[in-house]
Amino acid sequence: MSEEQREAVLYAYDDETKTTSWTNFPVTFVERAGLNLTNLAEEQQEAAMAVLEALLSEEAYATAVGIMNGDVYLLENSSSTESSLGQYYIAFFGDPSETESWSVQFGGHHLGINADLNGSASGAAGAITFAPSHLGVQPAVYTNEDGEEVQPFDGIYTDAFAFFDSLTTEQKATLTSGEVSMCSPGDTCDFATGSGLTGSDLSDEQEQLLLEVIANWAGMADEETTATELAEIEATLDETVIAWSGETTYDMTSGDGISFSVSGPNVYVAFQAQDGSAGADVDGVSTSGWGHVHTIYRDPTNDYAGSVTQQAASGGLDGGEMGAPASGEMPDGPPGDES
Repeated sequence: MSEEQREAVLYAYDDETKTTSWTNFPVTFVERAGLNLTNLAEEQQEAAMAVLEALLSEEAYATAVGIMNGDVYLLENSSSTESSLGQYYIAFFGDPSETESWSVQFGGHHLGINADLNGSASGAAGAITFAPSHLGVQPAVYTNEDGEEVQPFDGIYTDAFAFFDSLTTEQKATLTSGEVSMCSPGDTCDFATGSGLTGSDLSDEQEQLLLEVIANWAGMADEETTATELAEIEATLDETVIAWSGETTYDMTSGDGISFSVSGPNVYVAFQAQDGSAGADVDGVSTSGWGHVHTIYRDPTNDYAGSVTQQAASGGLDGGEMGAPASGEMPDGPPGDES
């Protein structure tokens, strides 16, 4: 990078920009931090993607690339006028280090990854958390430039329905009677568990299936980190509440998709189908409902790796505005239906 680019990509570790520059809204709504990959040379773009690949597990990286290429597909094939589709940014908060804490922020419209890495002065491997982050998808299925069918959220859908199908009729009734919540950027978030099915109502097998669902967000890093994260979540699973609405069969040819939330002391995941495509229509391709999903992952105990400054900037653990853009108020309500 040039000196000018280095200045643009690097922020202080506790710069509050970290909380205002990630969102589930288009880049034209909320300015992202760092450098726009579309403005970089090809070699620099490849280096930026190598950073993302190094952060994520093989499966999570494939999901991220699938999300990004889905945005490019919409840009090239849909009727959307959203000019920021296919634009992604990378920023560093704190100097990359093996011993000190620092962060990588990577995202655009349907992807907002916050990776906080806590180095260890002793030289031992540090910890990493992706809380809070946003994964989204539109469309559900598309054909890439090699003629291959890509379905970025198939793994998530498969895990979600494996859990749902394991439940008894009574458990399903309790699950679907609960209220699905969404704690998105710009919303007040108190991590209320609400009503629904609790972890204490699950069998050991059902608990493991639920953990596999959660792992799609909490398990985006290496195996050791994932095991640690899931063990902490499992320890408080009895106090965790799951709610579900929408379809009860994984069949994207009918219905409007599913929404669910998982809220507990050590995890918050919200998965919400977006009813509209806001003009991002492609003949024969699902770009709303099943095919337009926004999700949020947070850790009530460890957002931004426990940074006091970032916790305060995002409303802390007891409510407050989270991630409101520096340039103005975040639109009210749940994640938007923008393409």
